[in-house]
Amino acid sequence: MPRFEVVTHVMAPPGLVFDISLDVGVHTASMAGSSEEAVGGVTAGGLELGESVTWQARHFGMRWRMTSMISAYDRPRYFVDEQVSGPFKRWYHAHHFRSDGRGGTMMSDVVDFAAPFGPLGTVAEVLGLRRYMLVLIRVRNQHVKQVAETASAAG
Repeated sequence: MPRFEVVTHVMAPPGLVFDISLDVGVHTASMAGSSEEAVGGVTAGGLELGESVTWQARHFGMRWRMTSMISAYDRPRYFVDEQVSGPFKRWYHAHHFRSDGRGGTMMSDVVDFAAPFGPLGTVAEVLGLRRYMLVLIRVRNQHVKQVAETASAAG
């Protein structure tokens, strides 16, 4: 099963970065390139433990839907979103936030996923799905970083 980690330094306090990371509107804006939108469940504002959102987006020229739920939540240290239904055989995304000791946050995303379709899915993972997902998380994190640092500087 593919697994990767992305670590992003954000010059904003962990609580703020945590809250921004759970904001549906921030996520939607970060994924504008794939026309991602929230179409079910919580469609605006912040998500909390046990809440879910259904995302619709275009990837690889096809429209996809995925419903994910916040399955673990310990503000401001971590939360987990997991696929409830959607295109993956498995999607588990753990978000960790820790102080850098200087007023900033080390944000770490650990993603475990598996493509559907058995051996064909494994081939897709090797041929580029893992890299594609890694790029999406990096794009999302850069947007979260920008929003959090702007809010921190203003406040």
